[in-house]
Amino acid sequence: MKKCLILCLVFVQIAAFGQTSYTTEKKSAIKAYTDGISYLNLRYYDKAIELFQKAIDIDEKFVEAYFILAQAYEDNKTYEKAIDAYNRGIAVNPLFFTYSYILRGNLEFKIGRYEDAKKSYQAFFSTASKNKKHIELAQKGIKRSDFAINAIKSPVSFNPVSLGDSVNSEFDEYWPCLTADENTLVFTRLVKDTTSLTGYQEDFYLSDKVNGKWGLARNAGPPLNSRYNEGAQTISADGRIMVFTACGREDAIGRCDLYISKKTGDQWSVPVNMGRPVNTADFETQPSLSADGRTLFFASDRAGGFGDVDIYYSVSDNFGNWSQPVNLGEAINTTGRDWAPFIHPDNRTLYFSSDNHTGMGGFDLFYARKDSSGKWPEPVNLGYPINTFNDEYGLVINATGDYALYASDRNQVQKRDIFGFNIPKETRPISVSYMKGKVFDADTKKLLGAGFELTDLATRTTISRSVSDSLTGEFLVCIPVRSNYLLNVSKDGYLFYSDHFSLDKVFEADEPFLKDVPLQPIIPGKSVVLKNIFYEFDSYKLKPESKLELDKLVQFMKSYPTVKIEVSGHTDNIGSEAYNLTLSAQRAKEVAGYLISQSIAEERITYTGYGYTVPIAPNDTEENRALNRRTEVLILEK
Repeated sequence: MKKCLILCLVFVQIAAFGQTSYTTEKKSAIKAYTDGISYLNLRYYDKAIELFQKAIDIDEKFVEAYFILAQAYEDNKTYEKAIDAYNRGIAVNPLFFTYSYILRGNLEFKIGRYEDAKKSYQAFFSTASKNKKHIELAQKGIKRSDFAINAIKSPVSFNPVSLGDSVNSEFDEYWPCLTADENTLVFTRLVKDTTSLTGYQEDFYLSDKVNGKWGLARNAGPPLNSRYNEGAQTISADGRIMVFTACGREDAIGRCDLYISKKTGDQWSVPVNMGRPVNTADFETQPSLSADGRTLFFASDRAGGFGDVDIYYSVSDNFGNWSQPVNLGEAINTTGRDWAPFIHPDNRTLYFSSDNHTGMGGFDLFYARKDSSGKWPEPVNLGYPINTFNDEYGLVINATGDYALYASDRNQVQKRDIFGFNIPKETRPISVSYMKGKVFDADTKKLLGAGFELTDLATRTTISRSVSDSLTGEFLVCIPVRSNYLLNVSKDGYLFYSDHFSLDKVFEADEPFLKDVPLQPIIPGKSVVLKNIFYEFDSYKLKPESKLELDKLVQFMKSYPTVKIEVSGHTDNIGSEAYNLTLSAQRAKEVAGYLISQSIAEERITYTGYGYTVPIAPNDTEENRALNRRTEVLILEK
């Protein structure tokens, strides 16, 4: 559309200053016309429209006046009148300004008159214009019109419901974001502020879910909110990291920058400018954090992109340093504006808005799911009536993947409000569950901040890294369903904790997957069960997936070079005592051998097989017998 306006203004300037003659000889009409252009350049639209109409009234055959009148109406956002002016100008001389068919079609498309838009684009070809750029634009217009017409014929399921008076108010609410357990909602509200130049102020508001309903939203307060505008925020799955957009601050790098704040206990840290290379002298906005808070997607108009605004991502290392942002590529980004990204907790499905991918007009919502090689495919439009000829953006989806939130002004009485709706099945992300709990000292019960690592046993890839709150010990980790996982929790001065589990269902707010994690201090006599050591059936041979846990043990031994351990093997009571003693000793020896092969000194390791003589559960069920079949590490010396 920007290019269309520029081309039309070029036509106006030529008509005003370069022409030696007009399609009228009446000087009073020409004067009204040229005076109108002066007012249009100053954006005095009403006066410009009055003068252009005066020129037409003087000479109804003055064709230039119709087209510049259409331009003035469009700039004044009175689109129906702009279309009428184009119709009248074309009726006077169909070939005088052939590009007018495309401009008219664009306006008809903009207000949802798709059938009329298609006819306008088709009519352009009847002019026999040879302008290649215009031909391409007309062809694109026909393609977009066909898409919109067909989308309306095949609507998707869509029934948005307001979040209610506890969240929505007489003011504008927008940019919602959710924690993975769906218990905390953060959004931006535009409130009155007499100290602001505009009379309004953007602040963050919070709402907690109580008994399945959103509680009365409260101002987030300082340090998140300040005398500046804050908005377009994202929150990590555990609700402990927030990144947001702020413009024109004293520490600004560019026009708008991204800021980060972290929550410890109930207190947010003072937001800090994320600095370079995330922020530039240009415009960075609309961030979206991955579930573990280590990958940040955002929109920027920095140099080197494909269009006006592109989507990028940056990755944080273990020290909180963010990498050089990477453009998502031309499958996602176009020559237009692609922004408002939302990366689902599955870490594969991206939702975003675009005004240049084929859609219904304005900004449409799209999604794309990254393949196993890390490439993004051609995005898919979410369909009508989720998308319309209006602007749609700011969509977020819950971890389960079946429910979305977005802001809309569909209720004109309430201004812009936040609505929720069920996502159509065909556009849903991969379902993700979550686990939450607390980490504590096994002896003192003191709550601890510890590092988490969740690994897919089948692919041996790390799904998530996180830390528990240093004051409350609380953690929340997102987990894609239908896989087997290794969980490792570690903290300096403690034995690492390991566990494994299969997840075949989604846990939700009313039925969370709770798991508290006790950590054993590194003291002689303390032990830990290695729950991710696996052997072949009725054998001491280690399975390949055991390497993940074994390498954690190697890392522990290298981190504490004076520690000496006993590796012990244990079995259930199936089989003879002698057989089980031998098998358990062979398994313990196999683990010890792996440590030695990784340069752990042999004198630091002993191994013993106990058979079924030291059970930790009765051998009365298969589940209990599985608990007894284990490998343990006991601290002998610190």
